[in-house]
Amino acid sequence: MMDPTDAVFSTDRRVPSSHLLLDQLPSYQSLLYRRKSNTSGSARRRGSGRVRQPSVISEKWLEQKAVHSGEDLRPVRELPKSMEDKRQEKEQRLQQGGAPMGWGLWRLNIHRSLKRLKEDGMDLLSSLQLWRADVHLIEGMFGTGILSYFSFLRFLVLLNFIMFLLMFVFVMLPVIITSHTSLDITYSSTDVRECSVYPSSSRQGLVVFHQHITDLLSGTGFLEQTYLFYGYYRLEFIHSAFSYNLPLAYLLTTVSYLMLSLVWIVKRSASGFKRKLIQDEDRFQSFCNKIFAGWDFCITNENAARLKRSSLLYELKTDLEEERIKQKMANRTRSERCRIYTLRAAVNLFVVAVLISCFYCIYIATVFSQRKQAEEQGNFLFELMVEYLPSIVITLANFITPLIFNLIISFEDYSPAFEIRFTLMRCVFMRLASIGVLLFSLWSQITCGSAHCSCGYNHQRYPCWETHVGQEMYKLVIFDFLIIAAVTIFIEFPRKIIVNHCDCALAKWWGQQEFAIPQNVLEIVYGQTICWIGTFYCPLLPAINTVKYFLVFYLKKVSLMSNCRPATRPFRASSSNFFFLVVLLIGLGLASVPVTVSIAEIPPSRACGPFMNYTSSWKVVPRVITQLPQGLSSVLMALASEACAVSLFVITCLGMFYVIALAGAHKRVIEQLRDQLAMEGRDKRFLIQKLCQAQQELFARSPDRGCHGNRRDDEVYFVPSSAVLETRA
Repeated sequence: MMDPTDAVFSTDRRVPSSHLLLDQLPSYQSLLYRRKSNTSGSARRRGSGRVRQPSVISEKWLEQKAVHSGEDLRPVRELPKSMEDKRQEKEQRLQQGGAPMGWGLWRLNIHRSLKRLKEDGMDLLSSLQLWRADVHLIEGMFGTGILSYFSFLRFLVLLNFIMFLLMFVFVMLPVIITSHTSLDITYSSTDVRECSVYPSSSRQGLVVFHQHITDLLSGTGFLEQTYLFYGYYRLEFIHSAFSYNLPLAYLLTTVSYLMLSLVWIVKRSASGFKRKLIQDEDRFQSFCNKIFAGWDFCITNENAARLKRSSLLYELKTDLEEERIKQKMANRTRSERCRIYTLRAAVNLFVVAVLISCFYCIYIATVFSQRKQAEEQGNFLFELMVEYLPSIVITLANFITPLIFNLIISFEDYSPAFEIRFTLMRCVFMRLASIGVLLFSLWSQITCGSAHCSCGYNHQRYPCWETHVGQEMYKLVIFDFLIIAAVTIFIEFPRKIIVNHCDCALAKWWGQQEFAIPQNVLEIVYGQTICWIGTFYCPLLPAINTVKYFLVFYLKKVSLMSNCRPATRPFRASSSNFFFLVVLLIGLGLASVPVTVSIAEIPPSRACGPFMNYTSSWKVVPRVITQLPQGLSSVLMALASEACAVSLFVITCLGMFYVIALAGAHKRVIEQLRDQLAMEGRDKRFLIQKLCQAQQELFARSPDRGCHGNRRDDEVYFVPSSAVLETRA
C-alpha cells in the first residue's frame, strides 16, 4: 500500500489520483463544514446517495484543470507565450474549429478593419491633444501627481471652449448675421416707458487714455453695449425660411452648458470614484499598493526621483500615524473625549466667526462700491480701486483664511490625512461662499430690498441689471488672472533668486517654493465657478476664461520648471483627480443656484436683453409651448405636470433602491472572493508543507542521495528555512 504523500509526488502513471491529499486542503475542509452546517436538519438528504464523493470529484477536478485552464478561451495575442508558440496555438485553433469561409470570413475581415481604424483614429486624436509634449515633459520630471493638475487645467480649457461654441453658434451668430443682412427682425420691446430707458454709458467728448484702461478692466464705457454683455441682445425673432426665437435659444443654451458640464464632470469622476472606493476599502491593500506599486516609472529626473521616494516614505509614515491615532482614539477616556470635543467646538465657533467676518466685509465692500460707482470720480486710481473693491476684499479673504485654518487645525487633534481634507474643505467653502455673498449683496441692491419698485427692480441705479452683474463677473475673472500673474512674477521669481543667492538664515528658513496642488486647483475651480455664473450675463466670458486658462498653463509651467519643487507633503487624491472633480462639482452646484433664481424669480430688465417682454426669463418656455400644435402642446404640458413629476420621482426611487440592492449583492460577492483568495493562500501553504514533508521522507529513505550526493537535474530539493537563515548570517 503506497503512502498518500508518495502517491502525490510519484512519477508512476499507474498510481491513482491524489484525491486523499486534495481532500485534506483547508478550502475543502471549510466547504465540508459549511455543507454539514447547512444540511444538518435534513436526514433524508443525508441518507440519499447524493452525498459528495471526494475521490470522484477530486479525480474530475484533476482531469479538467489541465484542459479547462482558461487559456484556450483567451485571445491568442493575450497569452503569455512567445510569438512562435502563439503562431502554433493559432494554427491549432484553426485546425480544431475550422477556418472561416464566406460570410464568416467577410465579417472577420470587417471586424479587423474597423478595429484597426478605431485604433488609428485614437492615435490621431492622441497626437492632436492639446499640450501633449508639455504634459509628457512635466510627467517625466515631476511625476503623475503634478501632472494631474495640468491635465485638469487642460480639461477646463476644453470645457470653456465648448461652452463658448454653444453661446456663439446659438446666440451670437444669429445676431451677427442679422446685422449684416436684410432679414426681417422683431425687436423686444415693452409698454412701460419709465422702465425702457437705457442711457448709453460710453464717454463723450475728449476721453483721457486712462479712462479707456478703466473701461477695459471693468467692462464699462465702450464695452458695455457690445456683444460682450447681455444687454446688447435685444432681438426676439429672426424671420427667414423659419422664425428663430432668440430668447428661447438664449435660455436653452444656458441650460445646455450647465447640463453638459454636469454630465462631463460626472463621467470623468466615475472612474476615480471607483478607484477611491477600492483603495479606501482595505488599509492593508493601501500598504501593498504603496510598497509594490507605488513607484512612478514616468519619472526621469534624479531630483524628482528623490522627492518621490521621500513622498512614499512620508505616506507610509502618515498611514502608520493614522493607525496610531485610531488606536489612541479607541483608548481615550470619557474625560479626554469631552475635552477634545469641547476644544473642537470652540475652534469651529472661531472658524464660523472668521467666515462671518469675511462675508460681512465682502458685503460692506460691495455696497460701498456700488454707491460710489454711481458718483463721478476724478481720480483714476481711486476710480479703479472703487471698481475692484469687492474683488480685492474677496482675494484678501481667500489669502488670509487658509493661513488661519492651517494654524488652528493642529489644535483639533485629527489624523494627518483628515487635517488636509478638512482644511481644504474649509478653504473651498470660503472661496465659493464668497461669490454667493457678492451676488447676494448685488441682488439686495438690485431688488430694492423691502422697498417697492415700480419696474420690479431698481431701475434708477440699474437700468440693465443683468449687464451690471455680468460686469462684476467680468471684473472677478480679470482680477483673478492678474493676481495669479502677479504672484508668479513678483513673488515666486524673486523668492527663487533670494533662496539661491542669499545664505542668510531667513532665506534658508523660507526655502524654495513648493508647488501646492490643492491650492492651485482651488484657484482654477474658483475661476470656473465665476464663469458658470457669469456666462448667462456675459456670453463671451467662456472665451475670456479659455484664454485665461491658456495663459495660466504656461505661467504655471514656467513657474514649476524654474521656481517650484513638488510638495514634500503630497496630497493623496491628486493622482486620481477625484478630489478636483468633486470640488468642481460643488462649484457647479453653487453656480446653478443664482442662475436658476435669476431666471425663474427675478424680473428681467425692461430696457435691454431678449426677455424684455416677459415677467421672468422662464416664461418664454410656456409661451412657446402654447404656440405648438395642440397634440404636442398637451404632451409637453403633461410632462411638466405634478403627476408626471411624482411618477418620475417614484421611478427614480425604485431605480435607486435597485442600485443599492445590487451594490449590496456585489459587496457580498466581493467578500466571498476575498475569503476565497485567503483560502487559496492557505491551500498553497498546505501543499508546500506536504511537499517539504515528502522530500524529507525521500531523504530519510535514501540517505546516500543527500545534498552532496549524486542528484539529477529534474529533481526539486528544498532547503530548510533555518539553513537559509544560517547562510545569510
